[in-house]
Amino acid sequence: MKVNLTAIRRLYRNSRISTKLFLAFSLMIAIPAIVISFLYIRAQESQLYKEAMTEGSNHVARLDERLRSRMDVLENASATALTQKAFVDFIHSNMRGDGLQLVKFRQNQYEQMHNIIQSHEMISELSFYVDNPDLYEIWPEIYHYDRFWPQDYWITLRDEGGAAFRLFAFRDGEDTLAYYRLVRLQGKQQQFPTLMEIRTLHRVFFSDLLEDTGRDFFTVVMDGTNPGQTVYNPEHAFSQNAGEKLEGILAAVHEQLDVLQQNTPVKVLSGDQTYYAIYRYIAPLNAYVVDIAAHQLLMEGPRSWYLLVIFITLSVLLLMLLLVSRVTRRIFRRLEMVLASMRKVRRGQLDAKIDTGLKDNETGDEIDYVAVSYNHMLDEIQALMTQVVDKQLIAKNAQLHSLHSQINSHFLYNALESIRMHAEVERQPAIAGALVSLGSLLRYNMQWRSDTVALGDELANIHSYIKFINFMEGSSIVLTADLPVEVQRYSIPKMCMQPIVENAVHHAAPAGGSVHIRIEVREEADRQLLIGIHDDGAGIDPEMLARLQSVLRGESDTPIATSKNGLGLENVHKRLQLHYGQDCGLRIESVQGEYTCVTIRLPWENVNLGGW
Repeated sequence: MKVNLTAIRRLYRNSRISTKLFLAFSLMIAIPAIVISFLYIRAQESQLYKEAMTEGSNHVARLDERLRSRMDVLENASATALTQKAFVDFIHSNMRGDGLQLVKFRQNQYEQMHNIIQSHEMISELSFYVDNPDLYEIWPEIYHYDRFWPQDYWITLRDEGGAAFRLFAFRDGEDTLAYYRLVRLQGKQQQFPTLMEIRTLHRVFFSDLLEDTGRDFFTVVMDGTNPGQTVYNPEHAFSQNAGEKLEGILAAVHEQLDVLQQNTPVKVLSGDQTYYAIYRYIAPLNAYVVDIAAHQLLMEGPRSWYLLVIFITLSVLLLMLLLVSRVTRRIFRRLEMVLASMRKVRRGQLDAKIDTGLKDNETGDEIDYVAVSYNHMLDEIQALMTQVVDKQLIAKNAQLHSLHSQINSHFLYNALESIRMHAEVERQPAIAGALVSLGSLLRYNMQWRSDTVALGDELANIHSYIKFINFMEGSSIVLTADLPVEVQRYSIPKMCMQPIVENAVHHAAPAGGSVHIRIEVREEADRQLLIGIHDDGAGIDPEMLARLQSVLRGESDTPIATSKNGLGLENVHKRLQLHYGQDCGLRIESVQGEYTCVTIRLPWENVNLGGW
């Protein structure tokens, strides 16, 4: 505890004066206002809960009445059907004995029963199950009792007074409500009594009772014994929002339903949500009609008030902060100037000096002394940084010149030695053409008037090199570089493409063989120029490719050299990164036996292309 108090005191001591004033005003005004507002909102939440429970209870009571009324309709239809005594007697007689009587039955009694069924829009089927071996089945009205399941259900009907409703019918009961009634008890030759079944679809029986009316409650009809058997509107917003969690919510509600506690709402916690349920028990149906609402939805209004209170409080605190900041800024304006300059320097702006407004013979007060000393410190820092930058530039230029010397000497030595050996062996006049190409190459390499050249000039030098190599080695190397004229005028670093072409010549094709080299350019994100040098030669061994890529990414210190004249990809890559940064350099892609592609990445703007 003592450690915490010490830490708080230290934090308060190190805080700005404006922060201290702001905290004082907050403690005196804002916090009491927030507490009172929250207490008022809680009282409103309690009142809203009572109103919602009253509304839900009234709605459930109305649903209870309407469901019982529709159940009475089914009972009345059953009683009307049983008034057709001739129909009932005939289905218990020998229906197969006299064909003429069966025809008359179909035309009279059966048709009358069919009309009774059709006159009730709510009824989808009315069926009789008769234990009569001479029964002639007429679907879906007349069945043999063997088709009824469970066959001992008549015992349950007898114990319940001869009739009963089921929320889910025994046959095709997933979406059907049924009413069962004993018609005639078994006789001497009958093992089972006759049963009547009236079936109605859930969507017809419940129809508008389960519609989404925009209320906060979600209406569900639950079987009294089986929590998995429920009837509800799957298109209701509550069902859509609950998704896969709906089954768990309904099961949790069903566990707490009690016939003796129907006037008490049920509170259920499912996951991180709280739900309230109001219900009524419908005894003839052995089912509950339940209204369920999420606590979060019921309290949506008061919760929005919380946000409003928070918004108003934050607005007041912001106004207080602006007022305190303005007062303290007027008092400590010069000190604020010192702090502002320090923030600029922290962001790298070393010329952010403080304007003290003092004349040469003025010394000022303590704050002015701090400002003057701060300005002197910035001058010394800038001088030291200039010295460091100059030293780095000298070291960089020395390294670049060293690399130039390595390139020129190795290339000239290898080229002249190759021509000399070829001239001694061949003794042919065609060597004159080779000397022309060699002369172009020498002039291009030895004349370093500028460290950057037009892309077209570098491309012309590569063409001369290919002609010379084809003559010298008897190869048939094809170079394709169909580039737009405006791209050929673009400035690029000198000798950044030829070393890569040399690698393709010496490694992509066998001695005296052929290879197709294609040069393409494109821009990337208006930020970089990409020069792709692609050959369809032998490709690079996967292990060697992995080593090359590792070195180019800076993940390996092992040097690499991949060309005959000693100028490797690593050399070019280091030159590019040394001058233009880590975003530039080489990228290699290759599939052995198919192709190799080396991409040169350079800055896009000409102004960013400095010398080598």
